[in-house]
Amino acid sequence: MTDLETPRLLLHPMNASDALHVRAGTPGDGAHWAPGYPSPGEKAAAERFLDTCARTGDPSPFGSYEIRRREDGRVIGGMGFHGAPDENGNVTIGYGLVPSARGMGYASEALRALLRFAREQGVSRVHGDADLDNIASQRVMEAVGMRLVKEDGTLKYYRIDWGPRAEE
Repeated sequence: MTDLETPRLLLHPMNASDALHVRAGTPGDGAHWAPGYPSPGEKAAAERFLDTCARTGDPSPFGSYEIRRREDGRVIGGMGFHGAPDENGNVTIGYGLVPSARGMGYASEALRALLRFAREQGVSRVHGDADLDNIASQRVMEAVGMRLVKEDGTLKYYRIDWGPRAEE
């Protein structure tokens, strides 16, 4: 699978070797990680990816992606799907950036690309969530057209819907 491209970023699909390095917190040969990468969230996503690979095979294109800056190739975060679409065409996404890359619009730019890709793959609905105090992540999802659909004691839940199956 090829990278998803935006004006400033490349979303590079992870493979099992990449995920092993992320889980261990040690860059592979030629990897250029920004300080602070991988976060505990990226390590958890790598673990989920490896578990999926072991149980059902590589989930690509509905796996994890490294967020790389085009200008220097540095990995500044991770983004991806929590699995393949369900029988109704629903997927869940997650993302995170290193602290030094926050506040520059990278998360919104990357999420727009991932949503466009999901829609091109026939996905009907994308879910995401953010901690109640993670205002920045909430704003990212709102900026890309996701809407708040539910809130509980710890999280705010967002989604975006497309197509006729989205109404189910």
